[in-house]
Amino acid sequence: MSDVNIRALAKALNLSISTVSKALKDSYEISTETKQRVVALAKEMHYNPNPYASSLRRKKSNTIAVVIPEVADSFFSLALKGIEEVAQAKGYHVLLYLTYEQYEKEKKILEECKNGRVDGVLLSVTSETVNTLHITELMDVSGGHPVPLVFFDRAPDGLQVASITTNDYESSYQATQHLYQQGCCNMVYLSVSKQLTINYRRMEGFRDCLRHYGLPFTTHNIVDCSNDLAKNELLVRKLFIRKHPPDGIVAGVEKLIAPVYTVCHAKAIAIPAAVKVVSFSNLPYAAILNPALTTVTQPAFEMGQQAAILLFKAIEKKQSPGKMENIVLPSSLYIRNSTGKG
Repeated sequence: MSDVNIRALAKALNLSISTVSKALKDSYEISTETKQRVVALAKEMHYNPNPYASSLRRKKSNTIAVVIPEVADSFFSLALKGIEEVAQAKGYHVLLYLTYEQYEKEKKILEECKNGRVDGVLLSVTSETVNTLHITELMDVSGGHPVPLVFFDRAPDGLQVASITTNDYESSYQATQHLYQQGCCNMVYLSVSKQLTINYRRMEGFRDCLRHYGLPFTTHNIVDCSNDLAKNELLVRKLFIRKHPPDGIVAGVEKLIAPVYTVCHAKAIAIPAAVKVVSFSNLPYAAILNPALTTVTQPAFEMGQQAAILLFKAIEKKQSPGKMENIVLPSSLYIRNSTGKG
């Protein structure tokens, strides 16, 4: 038989639902004979308890939601492993939601999270997210069912919410400084979104490094890319038909590396002889690209772990409501052939 519930067992045994429930839980209140009858029939009818239904009765789902823009990015893949390690140790399930960089989708997902389906949310906002009302409503105590939330990697400014981020400004400054030390004097920064705080800080680090070394900084030094691969390839192609094409590129996110390598290969533009390239990336195969890619690598796995630990502190009420932890983990610059002397 399928879809057998406690009600069906109780009816078949002519017992109350509460008696059957207690018998299945081996309660001391129920006699051994009754327990044996209940267990025997449960096995015969192939009864399987519904953990989600029982969790709703306890007002606890034993599930957390992870809301991210995409899984193709190696950063998020690694961060998910860190999150799942902590969640599994706590006996929790992880429900993954993808926003595909769409604000409206993010808004709809968080609305669904209000209904008690999850006990907490780990969120990395979309590149379109500016209005954060949907986030504050999720955590609003007056709403009847506040949901603990922790940001990781992408966190909007202005919200007093726990977060796990990296030192984006310092990392970008260091990457740009490395290009300068390798002889670059006409660099560009490939930007993915003006709305993302992490992108803005990386862009600031790039700008301030140029100014520190007395290099000009104008609108020509920033290239606003998108989530469209074909459009990004076109933008990169246009860089190399400038009167003074760049000799150094800092890619603000991993997805912008493919257009750079594709265009350089198609146009026979030698990396690193003609242009040196560094990217924020957690690509596991960065070292075997041709040439091997110099990367600013975030501690993705650890960020996922720490974000989950913070979330479970809030879920278990071990953290006072007024205490907002904002942890910044350092990224690392891995120098490879794409920024060599050529």
